[in-house]
Amino acid sequence: MSTLAHTMMTAARSADSGLVNPGELDRYPYAETPGVDRVGTPSWEGVEPELGRVGRRTAGNRGRGLHGQLVQQLGQMIVSGDLGADRPLVPEEIGQRFEVSRTVVRESLRVLEAKGLVSARPNVGTRVRPVSDWNLLDPDIIEWRAFGPQRDDQRRELSELRWTIEPLAARLAAGHGREDVQQRLSDMVGIMGHAMGQGDALTFSRADAEFHSLLIQVAGNRMLDHLSGIVSAALHVSGGPVTGCDRPNDVSLAQHGRIVDALAAGDGSAAETAMRQLLTVHPEVERVVPAPREH
Repeated sequence: MSTLAHTMMTAARSADSGLVNPGELDRYPYAETPGVDRVGTPSWEGVEPELGRVGRRTAGNRGRGLHGQLVQQLGQMIVSGDLGADRPLVPEEIGQRFEVSRTVVRESLRVLEAKGLVSARPNVGTRVRPVSDWNLLDPDIIEWRAFGPQRDDQRRELSELRWTIEPLAARLAAGHGREDVQQRLSDMVGIMGHAMGQGDALTFSRADAEFHSLLIQVAGNRMLDHLSGIVSAALHVSGGPVTGCDRPNDVSLAQHGRIVDALAAGDGSAAETAMRQLLTVHPEVERVVPAPREH
């Protein structure tokens, strides 16, 4: 097995939460503003208490320690609807509830603002924003929606998005025949086959995510390239048999191999067809994505 294959057997790619520029929320006051309407202040009942002590025993969410864990907790509460639109978020109350510092709260709210989940304004404070303002393509929000009340809608929308971009990406990638890319894609198929033989679904899914992400990246379209992380997130959080990629089997493995062969031959049409076949939904899924019409 190649060095790349060995690495993929033991490591996963991690997503970056991405802080906004320093000072963007510092210009807004965090202390409670006199006269601000406190009606609707969120109840923290049922949320994870003593986040600080928990965080010190663990590595922290996405490698970002206490503030990463707080982002995760608050993000899940907003996306699930526990903290509804226009609800005020008082930093002092958050800090007391989760036993974290003012700095941790401030940086966590920065991340949530960058994702479109909250806004901070003078004389208004920090409030939850409506879903229409959320960055629904953010990998964290994809994950939070996928494991919350919106799970079914999220899975359907992700499937529809993949149907839109991946067959085109496969066609475009056939025009960029780089040997190093061909080898990496072939390695991913080899890893998937080995993992399937070992019953290792986790390694299979990681190699699968790498395969699809790489394919989009080599399509030669920088706008599509920005969507590669979304496809990876979709594969990691699908939570069920939505497409042929979601369940390790011989058919799925063979289709990945056909895509690699088509790319090696520079056959964009064959690569696109193989990707469409790979993304064919399972018959037992109630809400399916229809295949695009052939022209």
